[in-house]
Amino acid sequence: MKLFNCTHCAQLVYFENDFCERCAYPLGLNVEQQQIVALERHDEQLFTQYGQADGATYTYCANHAYHACNWLVPTASNQPFCRACVLNHTIPKLSVPEHITRWQALEKGKHRLVFSLLQLGLPIISKTENPETGLAFDFLADPKNPEAEKVMTGHDNGLITINIKEADDVAREMARKNMDEVYRTVLGHFRHEVGHYYWDRLVADSPTLLDECRQLFGDDRADYGEALKHHYAEGPPINWRQHFISAYATTHPWEDWAETWAHYLHIIDTLQTASAFSLRVRPQASSIADNLTAAITDDPTKPKTSRTSCSNGCPFH
Repeated sequence: MKLFNCTHCAQLVYFENDFCERCAYPLGLNVEQQQIVALERHDEQLFTQYGQADGATYTYCANHAYHACNWLVPTASNQPFCRACVLNHTIPKLSVPEHITRWQALEKGKHRLVFSLLQLGLPIISKTENPETGLAFDFLADPKNPEAEKVMTGHDNGLITINIKEADDVAREMARKNMDEVYRTVLGHFRHEVGHYYWDRLVADSPTLLDECRQLFGDDRADYGEALKHHYAEGPPINWRQHFISAYATTHPWEDWAETWAHYLHIIDTLQTASAFSLRVRPQASSIADNLTAAITDDPTKPKTSRTSCSNGCPFH
């Protein structure tokens, strides 16, 4: 995740901050600008952006009241929720104390996902706007009856379901180790499941892209249910590391696509973090160190018309 600066005093601030520790100005994320901005308060709920001359007013997203969101909503939109929270279809019962903390953790991951999608210029349409092709999230808890069917994390025609126990660090870590899933994180779940959604939106109805996708990932017409049974019964092929991004990617072409999509977003965020902290690659134990020196300063989400590189073609300058 990139770093931000308070637009009032230039203090370093982070993606989830809603208050500047130096100047005490309220902070919020302006979705259109994709920036954390300082705010001037006009009443309990109404704000203007510091230094903005047009006088446009904003409120916090309604979920700010639960410390689950710091995104801004233009008052002219007459919307209570921001671009990320409007995607919620179901949230946990907040009368249960542990549900609140788990929901907050899920919202943190979901907001980071949506911010990445916005940076990449991908379409984000809620099921409220378009019930057929929109995106929505269900955050559900397992039923109290131990004999009842558990909530399964997954994707179904734009509806992404996340079991809120994934926000419990202990439970998730146990599952991560038991299933040997290195990238089993809250954000990792969101990245993977939204990959299925964008396969439906970007690939499925495009004959050209579908053909290219099948050449890369395999034939998605293979029986998905049988593929899952085989994977959980037999495990991945011995040589899977030579051909797939993860063991789970071997299950079916859809899962190969979703795992690759998730890992691509992971790489982008890693490069963005490296850039934000001005990391450099400067190996010292090699006679060709000068050829390997690189500065990771590019925004990985933006296409480049030109770029400089190391003498060996490294693209990170």
